[in-house]
Amino acid sequence: MMNVILPRLRSVLTELTGHRAGAAGADNGRADDRAPILLANNESPFGPLPSVVAAIAEAAGEVNRYPDYGVAGLTADIAAWLGVDTDQVAVGCGSVGVLQMLFQAAGEPGTDILYAWRSFDAYPTLAKLAGLRPVTVPLREERHDLAAMADAITPDTRIVVVCNPNNPTGTTVRDEELKGFLDRVPRECLVVLDEAYREYVRDPGVPDGLGLLADHPNVVVVRTFSKAFGLAGLRVGYLVGHPSVAAEIRKTRLPYTVSHLAQVAARASLRAHDELMARVDQTIAERERIRAAMLAHGVPVAPSEANFVWAPLKERTAAFAAACAAENVHVRAYPGDGVRVTIGLPEAGDAFLKLIGAL
Repeated sequence: MMNVILPRLRSVLTELTGHRAGAAGADNGRADDRAPILLANNESPFGPLPSVVAAIAEAAGEVNRYPDYGVAGLTADIAAWLGVDTDQVAVGCGSVGVLQMLFQAAGEPGTDILYAWRSFDAYPTLAKLAGLRPVTVPLREERHDLAAMADAITPDTRIVVVCNPNNPTGTTVRDEELKGFLDRVPRECLVVLDEAYREYVRDPGVPDGLGLLADHPNVVVVRTFSKAFGLAGLRVGYLVGHPSVAAEIRKTRLPYTVSHLAQVAARASLRAHDELMARVDQTIAERERIRAAMLAHGVPVAPSEANFVWAPLKERTAAFAAACAAENVHVRAYPGDGVRVTIGLPEAGDAFLKLIGAL
């Protein structure tokens, strides 16, 4: 075979494996004999509301035109919904796209980014692509060890990420411990509160990151329309922070990266917010049912404030996930650590629990 000389690419790419997606399908979590039961990707099991579908359908005839470059309409709607100023909001292509914007804006090549591990598995990839050195602090009892994270901050630390609730464990940090942590972080260091699952939180002791912004201008809150709003396939995320920080972050957004359909769907979802949150309540009730049943079957399950539960099965993780997959039930395995199980509809939960009982 002829030797092929390939172009020189960045050496960091050899360290990256890419995102490992779960099984795909269109069952929305419904258990039947035809479709896989999809409990791996933290998607909402509910399809879009009729009003949102109608808005998308109407906008489909307009896709020959570029989307709103500045995402002005959606930005204004998010700001009004949250009770913040429009200049505090920046919108991106899902929360991952917003995190990429943040990492590129705040990170200088060779400086550090600090986060707990295990946490959201996009952090190391985005960090390395931005030229940042990942520094990780192990979870303690499946939760962020904020004291150890504060101790790990150095003059080279540009970004600190706190995922609350944490993905994949579903655990949270509470109000006083987070405030104490922020008091220890240098004000020139950017703190990213990743609150992708905020709508599923019911513990009153878990702080709403928006309430911390006034006293901490170095804090930004990142959220998404992918989870509770059920728009994972359209990719809309946003951040809220100090106006000067948000303005700089917006400079890193790729042109037209938030599609017209995505903007229309997100705005329609905000108009249907109360109806969507009723669905969230159903997911929370199902979360508690699934966790209680797993505990009754002897499966260790961490307390969760997200739309999934975490079983720290350690060395049993791979075997457990394989047994589920053999029955067409797809969960997310983190070999050596645990299994994350997305909360679907009750029919899917029944099928999963039946499998747990058999195992």
